[in-house]
Amino acid sequence: MSGTRLRLVDLAGGAGGPAGGGPGAGDELRHSGGAWLRAAGGAQEMGAHLGPVRGELAAAHEGVLAGTAGLNSLAELGAVRESWVRRVESARHECGALAGSLRAVARAQGETNESVRSSFSPVARLTHGVER
Repeated sequence: MSGTRLRLVDLAGGAGGPAGGGPGAGDELRHSGGAWLRAAGGAQEMGAHLGPVRGELAAAHEGVLAGTAGLNSLAELGAVRESWVRRVESARHECGALAGSLRAVARAQGETNESVRSSFSPVARLTHGVER
């Protein structure tokens, strides 16, 4: 639609809109929380998937230091392991926060939809004689 201005009335198929249609003519503009909720679920699943990593790292490192006194590289291995544990825990917490934020967006957009719909009700009564 380059160069064409689109108005809400055009999308709603109202007076002055495109005859017989146009994009979305006669349809209601609506938000669906589905994409946001799927993304939130994915973030939550990722956080859950990272849950056992700390225990798996601990199990993988059991016994590594036994009998290796004096080897500096193994001391470094412990420091690297702790660094990864901190990173994984940080990622888990971020996934949880992200899931909550994505769900909040879905809720807020749903509330906005209702607010916008309600704000048009008086106009619909005055212009069409029928509240939609």
